[in-house]
This record gives sequence, structure tokens and C-alpha cells, in this order.
Amino acid sequence: MSPSTPPAIPPAPRPAPRSKTDLFFSFSLLALQGFGGVLAVAQRELVERKQWLTAEEFVEDWAVAQILPGPNVVNLSLMLGDRYFGWRGALAGVAGMLSFPLILVLLLAAAFAGVADNPQAQGALRGMGAVAAGLIIAAGLRLVPALKSNVMGLGACLALMASTFGTVALLRVPLLWVLLGIGGMGCAWAYVCLGRLAAKKEAS
Repeated sequence: MSPSTPPAIPPAPRPAPRSKTDLFFSFSLLALQGFGGVLAVAQRELVERKQWLTAEEFVEDWAVAQILPGPNVVNLSLMLGDRYFGWRGALAGVAGMLSFPLILVLLLAAAFAGVADNPQAQGALRGMGAVAAGLIIAAGLRLVPALKSNVMGLGACLALMASTFGTVALLRVPLLWVLLGIGGMGCAWAYVCLGRLAAKKEAS
């Protein structure tokens, strides 16, 4: 008599916000950490720490958030809140992103008004700008492995990234034309790749 097959163990539930309050305070904490380097903080909090999103999902959602009007991370909080709790969750996510940072920015603006012409204060702002740029670059490099599973292929993704950097940073092409030009080419190539993938599935 063959031994009985042990029952399959159900997969562990995926981490998710426990409530709209949890969503609100999570995005509040994210916003308070993210002055100038929101991408790096959002990637660490949502992917690595809370695991609400995989690296691949974060790349896709962040791409959509960048295309939509408004601040990227606010768009991301709106999308993520709606995904878990509907329109109430979307409001909770946006409120978390804006409430405490708004208060802090008003206080900092009032305090900075008296030292805005101070060379030391201007130098400190330039230094913070350099640090923010480094944080964004580091977060982008950590997300590159997620592109391996992209339907377009890693090579095409890297080519689009290099083209975008060259046109914006070196040629100073306006962002609107970059989105329409390179973004349009990326969408067209993704459409072709998805069509090929669907054809392969039908053939198999």
C-alpha cells in the first residue's frame, strides 16, 4: 500500500495594508523620509520592507505614476490605496502623502525665509540636491534586475533607458517630446512583443 500523499500546503498570504489607517500612516512615514529622494524611499518601504509590491510590480506602477499628471509618489499612493480599499483607500493614501509633509514644509518655509540669502544655507541645499540625485540613481540600479522579466527583454529596456537619459540630460529635449517619441516607441515595441508572446501560447 503506497503511503498517502501529504496535503498541499497553501501559500502564505501576501503582505498587505491591514487597514486604511495603516495605509495612511505608512504613506505618511514614507513622505516624511522622502524629501528629494522619494523613489529610493518608496522602493525600500513598499518593496523591501513592507513587501506590498514585488520589484516588477513597483517598476510597472511607478512607470504609470510618472506618466499621469501630478507628483509621481502621490499618484502611486492613489493607485495602491484604490487597489486595496477602493476610493476610500485612495483618499487615505493621498492624505497620508500630503498631510504631515504639508505642515512640515510650511514650518520650514517660514524658518528658511530668514536665511534664504545666507551662503551656508544655499550650499546646504546644493549638497542635499546631490544626495537626492545619488539616492535616485541607487534606487534605479536596484530595480534594474526586475527588467529581466519584462516582455520587451532586458536589452530593449536598457536601450530605452539610455536613449531617454541622452535626450533629456544631454540634448535637453523637453520631457513631453521624449514621452511622445521614445515612450511611443517603447509602447509600440511592447505591443509587438505581447503579440508574439500570445502567438506562441496559442501555438503551444
